[in-house]
Amino acid sequence: MHKLLLAVSAVALVAAAPPTQPVSPVRIAALRDEALTNDRYAWDVVEGLTTEVGQRLAGTEAEARARDWAVKRLTAMGFANVHVEPFTMPVWVRGTETAEIVSPFPQKLVLTALGNSGATPPEGITGEIVAFDSIDALTAAPDSAVRGKIVFVDHHMMANQDGSGYGQFGAPRRQGPTIASKKGAIAIVVRSIGTDHHRNPHTGVQVFADGARPIPAAALTLPDAEQLVRILARGKPVTVHLTLTPHFTAPGQSGNVVAEVPGRDPSAPIMLVGGHLDSWDLGTGAIDDGAGIAIVTAAARHIMDAGRPERTIRIVWFGAEEPGGFGGIAYQKAHAADRYAIAGESDFGADRVWRFGTSYSASDPKIYAAMTAALAPLGIVKFDKAEADGTDVGPAIQAGAPWVSLYQDGTRYFDYHHTPDDTLDKIDREQLRQNVASWTAVLATLSGGITEPKRPARR
Repeated sequence: MHKLLLAVSAVALVAAAPPTQPVSPVRIAALRDEALTNDRYAWDVVEGLTTEVGQRLAGTEAEARARDWAVKRLTAMGFANVHVEPFTMPVWVRGTETAEIVSPFPQKLVLTALGNSGATPPEGITGEIVAFDSIDALTAAPDSAVRGKIVFVDHHMMANQDGSGYGQFGAPRRQGPTIASKKGAIAIVVRSIGTDHHRNPHTGVQVFADGARPIPAAALTLPDAEQLVRILARGKPVTVHLTLTPHFTAPGQSGNVVAEVPGRDPSAPIMLVGGHLDSWDLGTGAIDDGAGIAIVTAAARHIMDAGRPERTIRIVWFGAEEPGGFGGIAYQKAHAADRYAIAGESDFGADRVWRFGTSYSASDPKIYAAMTAALAPLGIVKFDKAEADGTDVGPAIQAGAPWVSLYQDGTRYFDYHHTPDDTLDKIDREQLRQNVASWTAVLATLSGGITEPKRPARR
């Protein structure tokens, strides 16, 4: 998961969001409640993807296998126009990852390279640790205090429901390597952006800014980071030997997998929903973001079971979100002329949706009221101050697409995010169903009406 909060002007949203035709609240409720009673579509997708493909690092052979799997699965589920829209991207892969304290108290540390990390020589490097308790402290430090040393940045991210700490506490991972490099550090290790206390490191992307030489950059597990803090508190110089051998391969191919539920009116604005197919390579990408693509796909299938919507539903399983949102950028370039009734994505695990926000609060109060009523029985409250949420649909929203964001409970999300623990057993099937029901209600509300499926004639 790579969060992106987008501020979009209300004027642009009103212009881009023509009023919709209200759908019967009774019909919406029936569809929502039916989705709440089963998870046959969502569970089958996320279970199949994580079992039959596993980890799906962007641009690699594993992600290519995932696209092949996706085309077959979406076709078998009855979706139309299933195809892949490929694009080229830089490909980074990890190598050897080891670290140990050489002195004063020799012991091993557990860490993992951050995306786009530079590499040590094959034999590794040895350096003295210089520690900072925040990215601000590192920024303020004189270059002379950092030059030739291994930087360590500590912080204390706390669990919260809305996941807002990810922005603040993500700074050591995102900006730390560039700052350390420009100050002359030979490497940087940061406390993982996580809320667990398992010995699992949290990876994630970072990008060296212009003028920064790529240096080895890694995340320590939380227990190891706390151990290092205790050792540093003894007041003795701490020396670490670090080996990281990631590298960039030749440019590779990723792609967006697209499928549709064709609407009755091809000229009507499209309902765009999605999540990302790629994952980091430590776990199997169950909560980030196998669950997300399963949720929106299942919701679209529930609409298809009910009949044919006025508006086309387009499901996109975006490629290469984790290394920088490449799939969302490529999609918008390919579909710049398309018009939307919604752009939304699920990319925050599979725990219960607890609130929602939408641009329709300003552009179409009737639809907003209908959506509020449809979601309330699921325990979901409206959030009038919400901003658009989503890396993959972000470019479409920035171009003026109306948006709906369903906010999931993030209390335990960062226990598993980007770690080896991102596996299928972390998904609660009851909460998964509530997510599917939520998105089903949203799509039904914005569908423009759903025809009843044709029944076989009685003889």
